[in-house]
Amino acid sequence: MDFASHFQSQLDALKAEGNYRTFADLERRCGAFPRANRHGDTVEEVTVWCSNDYLGMGQHPEVVASMIETVRACGTGAGGTRNIGGNSVQHRALEAELADLHGKEAALLFTSGYVSNWAALSTLGARIPNAVILSDEKNHASMIEGVRHSRADKVIWKHNDWRDLDRKLNAVGDRPKIVAFESVYSMDGDIAPIREIVEVCEAHGALSYIDEVHAVGMYGDHGGGVSEREGLAHRIDVIEGTLGKAFGCVGGYITGTAALVDFVRSFASGFIFTTALPPAVAAAATTSIRHLKVSGEERARQKANVAKVRARLDRAGIPHMANESHIIPVMIGDPVKCRMISDILMADWGIYVQPINYPTVPKGTERLRITPGPHHTDADIDHLIAALTALWSRCAISHAVA
Repeated sequence: MDFASHFQSQLDALKAEGNYRTFADLERRCGAFPRANRHGDTVEEVTVWCSNDYLGMGQHPEVVASMIETVRACGTGAGGTRNIGGNSVQHRALEAELADLHGKEAALLFTSGYVSNWAALSTLGARIPNAVILSDEKNHASMIEGVRHSRADKVIWKHNDWRDLDRKLNAVGDRPKIVAFESVYSMDGDIAPIREIVEVCEAHGALSYIDEVHAVGMYGDHGGGVSEREGLAHRIDVIEGTLGKAFGCVGGYITGTAALVDFVRSFASGFIFTTALPPAVAAAATTSIRHLKVSGEERARQKANVAKVRARLDRAGIPHMANESHIIPVMIGDPVKCRMISDILMADWGIYVQPINYPTVPKGTERLRITPGPHHTDADIDHLIAALTALWSRCAISHAVA
């Protein structure tokens, strides 16, 4: 086989479809976020409007100081897996903080939110005899991969449809059942009917597994996610989250009973054979979580800016998907136009908004995913709306989104 020709033909097909991904060469500027430097022929300042560092905690002075101090004390790496490199005090402190955040007995760290979903779901599905996993049809790729890797029987239920879940749980019969779903779905920004889903799980004796990666830090009085806001965390068996979004660091985790967490720790290859998070990252994440447990200022400013952007988009007649979360999908509906708009915003307006195309979203639903943060100013919002309004006034783009 001519491997090089095969690789190139597949890449050429992606480009022709408008689904080839290119990365913006950006350098985040600590203390100036959401400003960043764009590196090309020259270095230019841009304003970032699509970051998952939702609250700007990646530049918070206390978080930065915690990481620097720990690097000076412990060095940069973990020295291997926790079995080899040791169970650092920073790892243990972070897991205790996460367990407390969600009101659980224990927590377990992973190197990313993707890995925590993949490792936990694959382990639960594989090691629970005759288990069946019921997965929301819009679950993240990491959850889908975890279910697939488990080789457990899989049932897909209609997105956020707890009645369909109830019917399918009933059809499964008397088998161990695991229900996997998210709280905030990252592309549409919709929020699951968690109470109804949990009640259905309880009625059928199913283990409930919620992905709160786009909600931790953002919702609830202490940043425990939508499950905390709704007073349901204690009724959910596994709460999974990330340190790489609202907490501004990197890493993933699960929380649950001591026995469940120890079970995953003991059998999950994605934990056992992976180098641990650096102690400095763990220390910074702990500082971020502790801050957001007691400070609602960042969440309040972020929520206010989301409302401002939505109201201004409505006045400008720019289509965006309605939801109750902090994620604003501006609908384009064409991959080529989506990339074009993103490129023009960057080149002509100094605005970075990533185009979201297939396979992240279904074909025909391409969009710009805007995530206003607490550090965006009213002037930033004015500039964003002016840019989008100018682009929507161009006939080619207007026809593309009609």
